[in-house]
Amino acid sequence: MRDRAFTLLKVFISIFLVVLAFSKVPFSQVATQLASANLWFFLAALLLYFLAIVVNGVKWQILLRAQGMRVPFRALLQFLFIGFFFNNFLPANVGGDVMRGYGLARYTDRTADAAVSVIVDRIIGLMAYMSSAVVAALIFVRISDRPEWRRMEWVAVAALVVLGLGFAVMLSRRFRSFISSVLSFRWFAPVAPLWEKMSDAFNAYRFQYRALIAAFGVGLIGIICTTLVNWCLSLSMGGLMPLGVIFLVNPLIALVLMLPISIGGLGVTQAIYPFLYSLAGVPADHALAVSLLMQLIVFLGSLPGAFLWARGEYARRRKSNAPVGETVTGSAAADAPEGRSL
Repeated sequence: MRDRAFTLLKVFISIFLVVLAFSKVPFSQVATQLASANLWFFLAALLLYFLAIVVNGVKWQILLRAQGMRVPFRALLQFLFIGFFFNNFLPANVGGDVMRGYGLARYTDRTADAAVSVIVDRIIGLMAYMSSAVVAALIFVRISDRPEWRRMEWVAVAALVVLGLGFAVMLSRRFRSFISSVLSFRWFAPVAPLWEKMSDAFNAYRFQYRALIAAFGVGLIGIICTTLVNWCLSLSMGGLMPLGVIFLVNPLIALVLMLPISIGGLGVTQAIYPFLYSLAGVPADHALAVSLLMQLIVFLGSLPGAFLWARGEYARRRKSNAPVGETVTGSAAADAPEGRSL
């Protein structure tokens, strides 16, 4: 009952924010922008979005190997696409992370390691995002004396510092030992074993400096891809978003979308694009139109995840319904979403 109430609340927030966005920007202006969109730039944006997913898969695989987990890249891409698909219906990016972590846990039978790899992957990705925002802010602050640039710079710097310190704390043996001592009380007994497994999983990253730096570097490549996605969408309608501004604003949008207050980021995206880009002088109708096209790109780019999830469910049902002693074979077994034969 409580979960249903929270879901309804998030649906309401999404609808409210969409209505709020269009109450400030005439629909006719946004429609004119969308009608002028160039199909080729849109398709280029879609291809770049697919490339960003592949790059994220490389980043995740680097972090998994640092834990000693050898997972085929094909399987990781399947988990990522399934996670992106469920992002359309679950709260922001959090729901997708849960789904891909769940898929990896089923594949490896290492639940804690899978969960920690997703957490570390998300933190490294956000740190790369905020680093690009800090660099972009430093450049724009030197060029312009506008106070909004200074505020954006401080937000980016603060977010980067918090993420870095938080990650360092999670890798700290003393901090994890302190949490273990707190969980030793009988009130926390049910969750203590799970924390110990997760603590061991975090410990695997303590001295994996090369892997963490490599993952950070790959994360920067992913950010370039997603930035170019937004740039192509803007170019399709006249190119009113300067590339440098996107490098600054896009990471801040990614940070806001981590808040699990909407369904698939719908509404939050439409509210935050006009707000942040208007600080850089981008017309609100153009920013809102780009946000709508970006929402469409995310949906279309995640559709392979729907097919992969459905195919995996079909394969699992065949296995569960097969007579005892019979092995499921054929394409359904070979193409199971976990990457395993059934």
